[in-house]
This record gives sequence, structure tokens and C-alpha cells, in this order.
Amino acid sequence: MLYYLFKYLEEEYDLPGAQLFGFLTFRSAMAIILSLAISTIYGKRIINYLRAKQIGESVRDLGLKGQAEKAGTPTMGGIIIIISTLIPVLLLARLDNIYVILLIITTLWMGTIGFIDDYIKTFKKDKEGLKGIFKVIGQLGLGLIVGSTMYFHPQITTKEVVTKTNPTENVIARAEVIDMGPEIKDTSTTIPFVKNNEFDYATLISWINPALINYAWLIFIPIVIFIVTAVSNGANLTDGIDGLAAGTSAIIVLTLGIFAWVSGNIIFSDYLNIMYIPRSGEMTIYITAFAGALVGFLWYNTYPAQVFMGDTGSLTIGGIIAVLAIATRKELLIPLLCGIFVVENLSVIMQVSWFKITKRKYGEGRRIFLMSPLHHHYQKLGQHESKIVVRFWIIGIFLAILTIVTLKVR
Repeated sequence: MLYYLFKYLEEEYDLPGAQLFGFLTFRSAMAIILSLAISTIYGKRIINYLRAKQIGESVRDLGLKGQAEKAGTPTMGGIIIIISTLIPVLLLARLDNIYVILLIITTLWMGTIGFIDDYIKTFKKDKEGLKGIFKVIGQLGLGLIVGSTMYFHPQITTKEVVTKTNPTENVIARAEVIDMGPEIKDTSTTIPFVKNNEFDYATLISWINPALINYAWLIFIPIVIFIVTAVSNGANLTDGIDGLAAGTSAIIVLTLGIFAWVSGNIIFSDYLNIMYIPRSGEMTIYITAFAGALVGFLWYNTYPAQVFMGDTGSLTIGGIIAVLAIATRKELLIPLLCGIFVVENLSVIMQVSWFKITKRKYGEGRRIFLMSPLHHHYQKLGQHESKIVVRFWIIGIFLAILTIVTLKVR
């Protein structure tokens, strides 16, 4: 809203300083400052409201040290993250940008599913919350919306940058952009660590018959659905101890912010020889607002937590990260960048699968880990949850650096 207001003031009245709101970097900086302020200042009020309404966490006895003390801690804290993200976005982003619209829909969609789950747990006193099938349906629905929009919307395109180098200059001289190809609709993505690192999902079906390229959505949309479901579940499983999900997610989101900014900038996309995605740079504002909200939430969520994000927060976080990765055409980097989510997911799958296999074979189920997800395994080993969280953050930073390095290492 402020973007349009100051654009009008600049055009009509030549207001000094109004042109600042035309700069992506300025609005991004304002977004993270505003989201931090909202989450830290008003976060306490929201926590007090949740406590007054007795919206507390029901903790199951899992035999973990310090677990009983967490009973009654306010949950649904994901509301803080959602509000602190959406307000700066609505004020500072271009609301006619399809990527911003898609991220707002993702936030509200997954936030609603998570809220319903937390509501059932808290007010209906049902520890199971929303049935898993309904969560999956919600995730599938979002994946369908995202996949269809990415494939069919006319404003979601890529451009090929045409460059030349002055032949009289040194061969390492920087290339000068002289022209750009037309915007094209495609289903291409980025393959890390490969020189010619673009892969088109359409080839998965067009090899049968070139005419089938018009039906590439049959491949692309299910892939998007799978990514959205997997990442949102991974974030949900990671939310198990104080500060773990919010901290690791902030690291992931800031990394995706770098990709969104360079992918939407013609100069840097040319320099780094990566896919140029028109209009994608506007996501940077959403990303900085979201990162600020996560860091602000950590003010109250670090050990000992004054509030839990609940599924309201964790499902929303996972959905947003998935959409950001897909929109920047970096979804194949998810196993590396979101390594913490992947490991947490795998630990549960391995634990459950091995238990069922051994129960059928030996009549008694056996376990690989002392407890899953993986962070609970380390708790069972006697490590304090603060130490586990910080070490997971360090691993997350390391994975983020490796992910950024893929921009140049091929």
C-alpha cells in the first residue's frame, strides 16, 4: 500500500524521498525492521492473550527431561509469525505481483489448517488434533493451487539473457548485457553442481512424443504437490523443542532470499549465469518480512519457551519455504538447504518402517533411534535441548553456505 501511495506522491507532487519506495532494497530493509518490531513488541501481548484464554499446550509424557514443565505453555504462537509477516508485506510489497499473491495465499491457507489443528487440540482436548488425512488434503490442495499457478499464469515466466563480450578486451572481462530474449513459459528448474544446469520437467513426458509437451502439467503439478507436502511435514516434525524450527527456518528463508534477489536482477543473474525470472525479485520483500517475523518470534520461543508456534506456525513455515524454492526454480536444492527437515523426516520414516518390519519378523518391534524425530533421540541421550538446538542451527548455517556456493560451483 505504501508503495502505491509514495509512487503517487512522487508522480503527482514530486515529494522528496518518495522515490525510495521504488527501490527493492529499501522496501526489503523496511520490511525486516517492521516485522521484527511487530513480533517483539506485540508478540508479548499476543502471548498474554493466549495465556488469558488458557490456550496452553497439552504435553504427552514421553519420558523426556524437562518435558512436564512445558505443560500449559501458550501455543498457537504461529499467529505472531503470520501477523508480523503479512502486515509489512501488505504495506511495502507490490500487491499486483503474482509471486507475492501466491505467498499470501500460502500463508493464509496453511495457517488456517494449522490453526484448526491447534484449536482441536486446545479447545476440544483432543491430543491427536486434526486428522492426518485432512492435513494431507489441505497440503495437496495448496500444491495444486501453486502448481497450477506456476504452470498456467502468464506472468510466471523466464527470460534468456543475450550477452556479448568486447573481443578486444581480456577474455575474463565482464560480459555486457545488450539484449534479452522474450519471456517464455516453461517448466525449467536448476540442477545444482552441473555446468549447463537447467532442466525442463517437460522432457519427462515429451521424449515419448514431442506433441506431449503441451501436457507437461501432468508431470509438473504432481511434483509441486509432493514438494509442498514433504517440506511442510518436515517443518512440522522439526518443531519439537524450543527454538529449533524457527531458527533453522530463518536460516533457510534468508538463503532463499538471496536466490530470489539475484534471480530477479538482470545484472546478477547474467553475472552468475543463472536463470533470470522476471518479477521474482519482489519476493525479497516477503522473505525479509518473514525472516524478521521468525527472528522476532525466537525472542519468546528460545529456551525456556514462553510460547510454542504450534501447527499454526510450523505448517505455514513449511508451506512458504516450499513455495519460495519452487518459485525461484531452486527446488532441487531442498535436500541440501533443508537438510535438517529432511533428516527429521527420514528419522521418523526409518523408525516407523523398521519397527513394523521387525514386528512382523520377530513378533516384537525394534527401533533404530531411542526416539524420533531425531532431536528427541539426542534428548534421550541426555543432551540439553538448548545444546541440540544450537548445534542444529550450526549445521543449518553450514548447509546454507553450501547451497549458496552452488551459484558458482558447477
